[in-house]
Amino acid sequence: MLRFTTLDRYTMRQLFLALIATTGGLSALIWLTQSLRFVSLVVGRGLSLRVFLELTSLMVPSFVAVVLPITTFVVTLFVYHRLSGDRELTVMQAAGQSPFALARPGLICATVAMIVTFILNLWIVPASYHEFKQYEFQIRNKMAAFMLQDGVFTKVSDALTVYVRERGHDGSLKGIMIEDDRVANSRATIFAESGTMLVVNDQPRVVLYDGSRQEIDHRTGRLTMLLFDRNTIDLTSSKNQENRSRDASEMSLSELLHPDLTQINIRDRGKLAVEGWRRITTPFTAFSFAMIALVAILRGAFSRHGNITRPLGAIMSVVGLLALNLMLQNLAGRNMALIPLILIESAAPAFICAVLLFGPEIRAGRETAAIRQA
Repeated sequence: MLRFTTLDRYTMRQLFLALIATTGGLSALIWLTQSLRFVSLVVGRGLSLRVFLELTSLMVPSFVAVVLPITTFVVTLFVYHRLSGDRELTVMQAAGQSPFALARPGLICATVAMIVTFILNLWIVPASYHEFKQYEFQIRNKMAAFMLQDGVFTKVSDALTVYVRERGHDGSLKGIMIEDDRVANSRATIFAESGTMLVVNDQPRVVLYDGSRQEIDHRTGRLTMLLFDRNTIDLTSSKNQENRSRDASEMSLSELLHPDLTQINIRDRGKLAVEGWRRITTPFTAFSFAMIALVAILRGAFSRHGNITRPLGAIMSVVGLLALNLMLQNLAGRNMALIPLILIESAAPAFICAVLLFGPEIRAGRETAAIRQA
């Protein structure tokens, strides 16, 4: 059973508190910048602040999954560099702490970050992103129709705009104008004295009374007017938009690695496979980045005046690995034979750093054991 010393608990407390604060702060910043894209969607369609928060909060898990490997590296590098600058690592080494004992809190923190990233990538993010896309689709094509406001031109969809002069609490409408461009080359303007909102199979419809439908023939330029006593208008998008296509980010891992070739374009198979392997390999980068930070601080001689070269080298190494990962993903999307390189690029740095950091300790232990046996 693994037992933590006082020094382990002291270092882990700093690592985990910094990791939670940094990851939460950076995710909140990304959420704030990304959610601005949906302000016009929500405000322009008359939806409430609650709907805006519900919609944008579904993106938060994906933000955490993206930033967690990076914040794990930043926190590990910062905490251990501060311990080194405050001479605390020197005291620990003088007390007989081995490199592995010094690195143990960082390894535990990196392992927890790796497990959390696995859970996010394989289960939480696909589910939350699917809910996000579904919710956004409903807002764009269905929900706005229920939020018609008095005296406001409500853009129900890109091809449908509704104006209501007065709306009663019972769903009755007065003074209705509808601009319907859902049929190509057939723009229609509909006026009605009154109407009533109905919901049929979760689809919003409005029944119009005592009105007219005016259309202009684009070929002849003639105006056609149809008077009606009663007419029903569907306020959803055109029928070809009722069923949206799913994005790769909301598919399960099995769907990405073993897609139904009858449902996707053969050219997209490589992109789906890369997305699946990205979910599998990204958690390993959290551990690799933490190992790079540990090697930068724990390996090498102590300097009284501080040493910025090794932390800077670690930062450049991580930036280079991130760039290499993006390049490999783009290349593997076109050539699936390169997909194993994504796994190697994600896991190999951790193995190399482990050899550099713990290799001398292992060799010294073997030499000591050989001397005792002799």
